[in-house]
Amino acid sequence: MVNFLLERTAPLSPPEAWRRLTDWPRHGEVVPLTRVSVLTPAPTGEGTVFVARSGLGPLAFDDRMEVTVWRPPTDDEPGMCRLEKRGRVVKGWAEIEVRPGPGGRAHVVWREELAVRLLPRLFDPLLEQSARVMFGRAANRLLRMR
Repeated sequence: MVNFLLERTAPLSPPEAWRRLTDWPRHGEVVPLTRVSVLTPAPTGEGTVFVARSGLGPLAFDDRMEVTVWRPPTDDEPGMCRLEKRGRVVKGWAEIEVRPGPGGRAHVVWREELAVRLLPRLFDPLLEQSARVMFGRAANRLLRMR
C-alpha cells in the first residue's frame, strides 16, 4: 500500500478547477488505456459510483469507485471530494481538494492511498512512483482541458 500527495496551482477559478477534476469520464481521456463509465444518474454527489477500466483485452481490470464526500468549493470554503476504491484489484481511497490560491488561481491537493491486490510490498516504491507520475499527468491534463 502506498500513499502520495500531489499539489498543483492552476490559472482557473476553484469552481472551474473542481468541474474539470470531477468530470469522471474525462479521466478516461487523459489516463492511457483507460475508459470511465459512471454507473449512477447525474449529478455527481455522495453515492455516485463509477468504474475506470484500464488495460488491454484480458489484461484489463476495473477500478470501481464511490464518492463518499462531495463538497464543491464555495467563496468561503475549499471543495473536497473523497473516493473509496471498491474494486477487486485496486483498493484504497483518493481525496481531491480545491481551494483559492494566490492571485485568484485554484490550488489543488490530491491525496491517495493505493493498494494493488496480490502485488508484493517489495513493489511499493515502483507503484508509488508510477502512480505519482500517472495521476500527476492526469491532473495536469484535466486542468488544461476545456
